[in-house]
Amino acid sequence: MTPSTISNTSSPLAPLAFGDLQGCREPFQQLLAKAAPPAGTPLWFAGDLINRGSESLATLRDVIALGELAVPVLGNHDLHLLSVSAGIRKSKKGDTIDDILAAPDAADLLEWIRHRPLAHFDNGMLMVHAGILPQWDVNLTLELADELQRALRAPNWKETLAGLYGNEPNRWKPGLKGIDRLRVTCSALTRLRFCNAEGAMDFSSSGSLNSAPPGCMPWFDVPSRKTADVTVVFGHWAALGLTLRDNLIGLDSGCVWGEKLSAVRLAQNPAERTLTQVDCESCAVPNGGN
Repeated sequence: MTPSTISNTSSPLAPLAFGDLQGCREPFQQLLAKAAPPAGTPLWFAGDLINRGSESLATLRDVIALGELAVPVLGNHDLHLLSVSAGIRKSKKGDTIDDILAAPDAADLLEWIRHRPLAHFDNGMLMVHAGILPQWDVNLTLELADELQRALRAPNWKETLAGLYGNEPNRWKPGLKGIDRLRVTCSALTRLRFCNAEGAMDFSSSGSLNSAPPGCMPWFDVPSRKTADVTVVFGHWAALGLTLRDNLIGLDSGCVWGEKLSAVRLAQNPAERTLTQVDCESCAVPNGGN
């Protein structure tokens, strides 16, 4: 794997992982100050740095200013920004990305986003934005993420990005090739919440666990999930809320809905993990984010 998907030089300091910021700069700054990570601590971000909150541009600049300490993976809102910038999609009601697109250095900002990874693995912990299909182990997840991020960094990235939208195919098959293979990868890593026991994805619900479509379950509860042997860190699912299990850390606690922004100091031993949260009333927007 490339250094952008798997860490070859682990920091001696435990990473601090943040849930979806979605342009909520003030809560992010408050949380960073409250968590007070030691100098040199890797700062992991579970995707969706921007959009829906009121300060997308400033939030993005804050993360970029962290330099190599910042380890964000791409989320669906980050990809949406790239698509709008490329003319592939139009802005939606509630989007707060115009300040990024109008920035004098917009091209540099978008270039930085486009070169972020889709997955990150270090010291037994795997971070993605949304989910991982049950048939994928760590190595396959990183391989597929690497294929997708290489395609998004290539000269024809706009063509690739335009082909990533759509719900089909909705399941993984080893023989998948071309844009279908990339689309399944993108759907899982940046959009997945529910699937059935065979890994067929269902995008009809973004609600709580009780809203599972018939025959479906949360991706992380599929029996014999092949990433159950590592700790998976993810965001994306605000309705799920903060989820802390021995091998699962769901960090989207609904900041952009006016709930909380969460950060967890990661450790392989669950007993050594620490949670820090701040309230996000200042960032509440009518339609929230997903």
